[in-house]
Amino acid sequence: MSRELKLRIVSALVMAGVILFATWNGGMIFRFVAAAIALLIYYEWTKITKLGETNPAGYSWGWFAIAVIAGNTLFGEPSLDLPLLCGFTLTATIFPILRGKNWWLVGGIVYAGLSGISLAAIRGDDFPGLVSMLFIFAVVWGTDILAYFVGRAIGGPKLAPSISPGKTWSGAIGGTVSAVIAGGIVAFAYKGELSFSVILLAVVLSAFSQIGDLFESFIKRRFGVKDSSHLIPGHGGVMDRVDGLVFACFTVFVIAVVHAAYTGYAPGSTGGLLLGF
Repeated sequence: MSRELKLRIVSALVMAGVILFATWNGGMIFRFVAAAIALLIYYEWTKITKLGETNPAGYSWGWFAIAVIAGNTLFGEPSLDLPLLCGFTLTATIFPILRGKNWWLVGGIVYAGLSGISLAAIRGDDFPGLVSMLFIFAVVWGTDILAYFVGRAIGGPKLAPSISPGKTWSGAIGGTVSAVIAGGIVAFAYKGELSFSVILLAVVLSAFSQIGDLFESFIKRRFGVKDSSHLIPGHGGVMDRVDGLVFACFTVFVIAVVHAAYTGYAPGSTGGLLLGF
């Protein structure tokens, strides 16, 4: 076993341990992880897009925005997270509209801010939130693992050759099947049954997880970057590791917010609402 592979395995085990520990405990510990992910994603986004060089004022504004959002996620009122994100995002549009700047600042605030907000909201402080988060982990990790192995074993037509030449349709389908199985096991273990809605949700989240992976590949290819950063030994950056996870969480969060707005029901965790846990 090569030194690089050993480093990757150790880093992966440490990351998984930290994430699962925080998820199990919830509360302040998980909110801290969610806030840290938001800050690190914005850091890597600005490095990839060279925002500090092309838009120094916007770069500073983005840091202020993400710091406030992360602070509120950690210490503040959860109901203010989304209004804060919307307010900072709308303000950031001044830079491209009035000052002729690009839209990477706006994208960075939305991507980083919504990452932390959605993770914290899904986990919440109740047991259904824990189960919901484990369900999402099972779906996303199941997708990643089997998509890789099925894609390598079967090959075939490329999924998006101009963005990520290594990904295939066979891998995408294999990953989705794995997501349904892994997510179904978590749901069945908790509820003692497996509904069609949970299976459908696993399929949808697997698809968006893969879209998130392609999205990050597009950003890196656009700027000629191999890894989002070198923060994680053997794995690149935080964005490289959570691209699929945050897109799956975005999906759960947006659907749950729309559902809550329609029904007027606000549970202890966004994930518990959507998954019926």
